[in-house]
Amino acid sequence: MSNEATLHGHQEVHGSLGHDQGHGHDDHGHHHETFISKYVFSMDHKMIAKQFLITGIVWAIIGAFFSVLFRLQLGFPDTSFPWLQSILGHWAENGHITPQAYYALVTMHGTILVFFVLTAGLSGTFSNFLIPLQVGARDMASPFMNMLSYWFFFLASLVMMSSLFVQTGPASGGWTAYPPLSALGDASIGSKVGMDLWIASMALFVVSQLLGGLNYISTILNMRTKGMSMTKMPLTIWAFFFTAVLGVLSFPVLLSGFILLLFDRHAGTSFYLSDIFVAGKALSNEGGSAILYQHLFWFLGHPEVYIIILPAMGMVSEVLAINSRKPIFGYLAMIGSLFAICILAFLVWAHHMFVTGLNPFLGAFFVLLTLLIAVPSAIKVFNWLTTIWRGNINFTPGALFSIGFVSTFISGGLTGIWLGNSSIDIHLHDTYFVIAHFHIVMGVSAFFGMFAGIYHWFPKMYGRFMNNTLGYIHFWITLVGAYLIFWPMHYEGMAGMPRRYFDYSTWESFKQFADLNHFISIVVIGVFATQMLFVFNFFYSIFKGRKLTNANPWKATTLEWTTPIHAGHGNWPGEIPEVYRWPYDYSKDGIDFIPQTTPIGPNESAH
Repeated sequence: MSNEATLHGHQEVHGSLGHDQGHGHDDHGHHHETFISKYVFSMDHKMIAKQFLITGIVWAIIGAFFSVLFRLQLGFPDTSFPWLQSILGHWAENGHITPQAYYALVTMHGTILVFFVLTAGLSGTFSNFLIPLQVGARDMASPFMNMLSYWFFFLASLVMMSSLFVQTGPASGGWTAYPPLSALGDASIGSKVGMDLWIASMALFVVSQLLGGLNYISTILNMRTKGMSMTKMPLTIWAFFFTAVLGVLSFPVLLSGFILLLFDRHAGTSFYLSDIFVAGKALSNEGGSAILYQHLFWFLGHPEVYIIILPAMGMVSEVLAINSRKPIFGYLAMIGSLFAICILAFLVWAHHMFVTGLNPFLGAFFVLLTLLIAVPSAIKVFNWLTTIWRGNINFTPGALFSIGFVSTFISGGLTGIWLGNSSIDIHLHDTYFVIAHFHIVMGVSAFFGMFAGIYHWFPKMYGRFMNNTLGYIHFWITLVGAYLIFWPMHYEGMAGMPRRYFDYSTWESFKQFADLNHFISIVVIGVFATQMLFVFNFFYSIFKGRKLTNANPWKATTLEWTTPIHAGHGNWPGEIPEVYRWPYDYSKDGIDFIPQTTPIGPNESAH
């Protein structure tokens, strides 16, 4: 499909909503738009990106606040906080969080952060914003489908939010929703209607992800501007492309698992149930296996780790090269490692199931594949370090968060080697070591990549800068705080301290960690307060930040910086620029940067 053909498709969509037919490229920024069509049901990929971002920020505040609440229980198990009762009602009688509320908070925290913030908020924002701008397209292949993608996400958000207000509370069986807790309504109070709403919300979320992913793939493959070959694309686009492929192939498996779960809950089937006793009474379910659900969940669950982290990898590569004023080191190796990670991500899911009775031979197979994925990850780390090595680094908040990403990705990746080894994992499984590992490598790292992207592309989004001083404070407290929170958890995990326990004070062997838990909870509160500083900086800067006067403030080479400061729908007012070179011509032949739109000179040196 050519760019012109897709543009006609784009015009037809507008025409169906009452816009004038037959307008040309120059008309894109001059539609008559109402508030509803511009800010609510917008089909401009840039506005949809902002909708994903702001919705993701709202969810991040809620999800992070839940972690503050349950850390109060873990850090101060004997202390009463009367204000909790005014927030949680009967879930916190006399200022103490009840066990049911604790498990609900933990479940919702994991669900919100993994799916609604780090998947939709991160990938939905930057894939939408950057793909058309960096490949040279007017919009996504289907702007209408793109709009639907956001609204399915928003609808999923409403359903999940509503579960917080039902009488029996939201789901409380963990963010993985393992049966039988999730399959039997009588299993716990959090297995009732809150669980149904959780499943319905996640099904809507999967639809949103599939609509978005298909659009991203179609746009990248079919709508690149003239000269933009696959090997001239920025690494951000490669990362978004592989992320979309991972999502399109793995999310349907998760959806099928949820449908079977609904059948078990309401249709009397036994896909995941067998030999179940509730209150001493045997249920009639026979023949199913809860392990089947784990296979279906983790077939999505492990690619999900990379669905979260790959976009951050792409953005960090871009931000590091720009702020180091150096070409990215090993461009083709970076693409190859993204491809290898994409393939291996599908082949390692069972390393989450070493303690389920997995055949030892199969266990060894998955250990090998798990350790293999360290190779492309190490290649990427090596290339990031060599990119900034001896670079003339401009330490913007975006660059600092990118360097922080590399630091936390190394830290979290190294502990992954422990958990990928089945013999060590048997000891560490479901301990605080696991919490520390995945929070650093896919929580903190992904957030750092997201922050790097927000600080870096904020001027392109809103035509203003965020406040740098607040950005520096945000970075340093978050970096130090993240290590102070999660590094001690490794030691708790090695001592065998299990996760998901409501109260450790009654366990003689874990009383020794009371002061440490106290310390971790205080740091969590401090880091959460710092994120509120970022939220203030973000929204304040949209309206009051320093105005952008140069369309290319970072002196970057890629196409998004060739659009006007406030680009209309269609991105470029005239013809779409043509591309002649790769996106990392920095400090070449004595020139600071050479945009992709500059033709290659006759005596120019090779990359």
